[in-house]
Amino acid sequence: MKWGDIKNNKYLVAQIKKCLICVTLTVILSAFLGFAIPVSVHATENIVESTTPTDPTTDRDSNLTGTQHERTNITDPGTSEDSDDLKKLNIANTVTVTYDNGNGSLNGALRILITLTLISLAPTLIVMMTSFTRIIIVLHFTRTAIGTQTSPPNIVMIGIALFMTLFIMQPTLTQAYNEAVIPFENGEIEQKEFMDKAMDPFRQFMYGQTQTKDVRLFMEIDNIEWDGELESIPNVVLIPSFIVSELRTAFIIGFLIYVPFIVIDMVVASVLMSMGMMMLPPTTISMPFKILLFVLADGWSLIIGNLVKSFY
Repeated sequence: MKWGDIKNNKYLVAQIKKCLICVTLTVILSAFLGFAIPVSVHATENIVESTTPTDPTTDRDSNLTGTQHERTNITDPGTSEDSDDLKKLNIANTVTVTYDNGNGSLNGALRILITLTLISLAPTLIVMMTSFTRIIIVLHFTRTAIGTQTSPPNIVMIGIALFMTLFIMQPTLTQAYNEAVIPFENGEIEQKEFMDKAMDPFRQFMYGQTQTKDVRLFMEIDNIEWDGELESIPNVVLIPSFIVSELRTAFIIGFLIYVPFIVIDMVVASVLMSMGMMMLPPTTISMPFKILLFVLADGWSLIIGNLVKSFY
């Protein structure tokens, strides 16, 4: 193809112009970046005191890098006497488990790992070991009995249940903090004692809300003899027993809430049948009356107040 033919072809001329513009912009941008972002290289000075060849697998005393004067490994893991020693800069604060005569102790980094794991399990712990289960089930029964399927919304019900759970569990949480967290942070108790003291208030709360027959059920399944005391109940038995008792109590309360609203539905259905309005859904007429009854009786105050009192 000759230059004259290319010059007469408008499409080729337009594509050539675009290519030239792109090349020009690329050159300009590269030059701008070269001046705007200079590359600087800083040399580092390494002083080698000895050039004797060494074998890293046999010639070093430990697996720690650096010299004894340069590294920050001031104390060995497990030798801290109080909380102030744990706060000091120490290269040994890595994820390690050390043992001293059979008594294991976890260092700070591993404690952080365990704490983050417990935070991820916090929703399960809140649901299974506190009053949250009973509260959320009763609130769900209340909404269903009134007939408002989406009011209050789920997020509102969960928020109410969480704050009520915090209100009910506040004495338990305070006791666990005073008896377990504070002494552990002060270095007065060991980790195993900390776990036992932190669990004791929750065990007392769960045992007070658990029925005896539920405890006996799981003790028989696990083939454990029970003397009737809380100390002889392991956590793997107490927690499921508490959950079953909470479900039973919540369903009983839900049934009692349902009764007055069922009466309203029956009265409305009978009136509609007597008027020959069989095609009209009774719930359409009964829902305003149920809401009116709930408001006049101050239903939320009665339900929430008596629900909180059921834990005392």
